[in-house]
Amino acid sequence: MKNIRKIAAAALISVFTVALAGCNMITKTDEAIKKSPVAKFGNMSITKGELDEELQFVSKEMEGQYKSIYGEEYVKGEDFKKQKQEYIDTYKKQILDSLITKKIALNKAAERNLIASDDEVNKKIEEYKKDTKEETIKELGYTEGFNDAKYKQSIKDQLTLEKLQNDIIKDVKVEDSEIQDYYNSNQSKFTEQPNKIHVAHILSATEEDAKKVKERLDKGEDFAKVAKEVSTEPAAKESGGDLGFIEYDNANYDRTFMQAAIALPEGKISNPVQTQFGWHIIKAIKKEEYPVKKLETVKEEIKSTLLSQKQNAKVSEEVSKWREEAKIKYYEKNM
Repeated sequence: MKNIRKIAAAALISVFTVALAGCNMITKTDEAIKKSPVAKFGNMSITKGELDEELQFVSKEMEGQYKSIYGEEYVKGEDFKKQKQEYIDTYKKQILDSLITKKIALNKAAERNLIASDDEVNKKIEEYKKDTKEETIKELGYTEGFNDAKYKQSIKDQLTLEKLQNDIIKDVKVEDSEIQDYYNSNQSKFTEQPNKIHVAHILSATEEDAKKVKERLDKGEDFAKVAKEVSTEPAAKESGGDLGFIEYDNANYDRTFMQAAIALPEGKISNPVQTQFGWHIIKAIKKEEYPVKKLETVKEEIKSTLLSQKQNAKVSEEVSKWREEAKIKYYEKNM
């Protein structure tokens, strides 16, 4: 489903409900319910019908993904229906916010004369045809496939938003001084091989417990033996708290923990270190550190990283400003 439709989250098709209005308890028609606003902003709005349509696409995308993994029978089952209901409860507001942002952005693109042309849309669809089956498009709800008017509109919106983004970031630049500063502050990212540390730890629930552990270790008790006895990490009973070699920039480990470990000389044991998991006593068993590459060899890599960060920040700043100016009002009772 590459490049077909970007979505914020998977969710269940919204079920139309009957609402009662006014003192006379008059039942609204399905058409009236669809036209009820779920959000207003500026001189624009999102209706319940628009939100429900988006949720249908989200649902079909989810069904396709699960079908490819678990098979067609699974998506027909009650367990999957329950999962979809849980998604609708969790992500409905998030999907609505995405629709609001999209409509605001498309309005800004129109003000800047950045709406994609029909020729641009047709060219993009021809590109998609090379690696996307038409049946896949139809499964998403575009019954006429590549020629479906709604599908073409979705591609037009996508291209328009890309043009708007490019317009927002056109003046974003990275100075040489910024590259130098980033290089100086992130030396471990640019070593000839990734720096590693062989580390062990003992996890405690409280600082007081961690201090008692440190006292035992200071008196010469074996680190692994103490870890097996008192560490609250379940795996420590087998591993003795040994985590093996970890790369300095491994994002799977708490940064406070890693910074404390890296700061230790080989063979040394830390004082109590607090993280989101509790209190750690850390031992740096061995380090493998390598020379840092020269700036000239990584300059373009750093420039690309910083440019991407600054561009993303610029777009986020603009979108946040637009949303604030729009003074969004939600009508949750209509959702």
